[in-house]
This record gives sequence, C-alpha cells and structure tokens, in this order.
Amino acid sequence: MDNASKFAHIPGWGADLARENRPAVPMERTPPRLDVPWSDPPPQQPRTVEVLKSVERPEHSRTFGTRLPPKGLSGVIRRAAFKRSENDIGHWLMLMAADRVNVVEGLCEDVRHNPGKALAVGAGAALVAWWLLRDD
Repeated sequence: MDNASKFAHIPGWGADLARENRPAVPMERTPPRLDVPWSDPPPQQPRTVEVLKSVERPEHSRTFGTRLPPKGLSGVIRRAAFKRSENDIGHWLMLMAADRVNVVEGLCEDVRHNPGKALAVGAGAALVAWWLLRDD
C-alpha cells in the first residue's frame, strides 16, 4: 500500500505532492497572468479637495473619491492617522475612531440644520428603547 492511499482519508493530504499530481493543478494559471506595464498610463485625476495619502506610497493613486473630504475633528484624527504607517495598528484604530467621531459630527450637523426633525427622531428612538427595555 503506497502513502497516497494510506493517508487519503486525511483532509488536505497531498497538498505537497508533485505539481502534476496536485488536485488544484487544473485551476492554476498556465501560462501565468500577464502583468503588462502601462505604456500610456491613464491621466491623473485633478485634486479639487484634500486627499489623504499613505506614507508608503510616493504619489496619489490615479483616481480617488472626493465626495467627503476630511473636515472637523474627524478630519484632524484622519490626518494624524495618515502620518503613521499602515503597518501600525494605531493607524487603523485612529481611522476607526475618526469614523465614530464623524457620526457624532453628522448628528450635530443634522440638529443644527433641522432641530425639529432631529428632536422627532431622537424622541422616536427613545420610545423604541423604552419599549424594548420595559419589564413585562
């Protein structure tokens, strides 16, 4: 009895077999995917708002979102996060904190622009919370 049939009941057995005997060979790319360098790269998107860039990249990507530029306290936190490496957990924690601060900033902006509607939503949320937390 050879090793292949002796251990065939073990999940994953044979993953290190010779290439022609591996089960995934038909799914592997032959020939490999072509990574053709740009002979004529697309034009750089103009920057009309502040766009934050990672310290690991020398230039901005060709296209980027401009819908929500950094502003307020959340923008300050994001700018500080992008001064750190993407390998640093602090970078990602600061970005998550900036997202939470941005939610609060958005709620405050809603109250400032339409206090009646904001109070109605808050009252509705309080009513739902009371209904869910009441003792029956």
